[in-house]
Amino acid sequence: MTTTETTETTETVAHVTHGYHKQKEEHLKRLRRIEGQIRGLQRMVDEDVYCIDILTQVSASTKALQSFALQLLEEHLRHCVADAALRGGDEIDAKVEEATKAIGRLLRT
Repeated sequence: MTTTETTETTETVAHVTHGYHKQKEEHLKRLRRIEGQIRGLQRMVDEDVYCIDILTQVSASTKALQSFALQLLEEHLRHCVADAALRGGDEIDAKVEEATKAIGRLLRT
């Protein structure tokens, strides 16, 4: 996940700031739009829309999710992996391995 931690003074609770934190609202808006696309697919099936038209919308929804994943991955690399590189040691190796596995999962889809 990510690396920037701050502790609150009243409690000993660690708070982690993720790489996507600055764009959180933008990401949520984008995910709601994708959710709307998926609901549209459900409606199309319910209304017996032509198969090819549904497949076209499936493709658009898939591309939207892939685009979102790629942006999230970029933010992870810029924030979490870059932070680990600054810290050095074993942490950078762990973050690179984590990112490599995430890329592998994305490529399998």
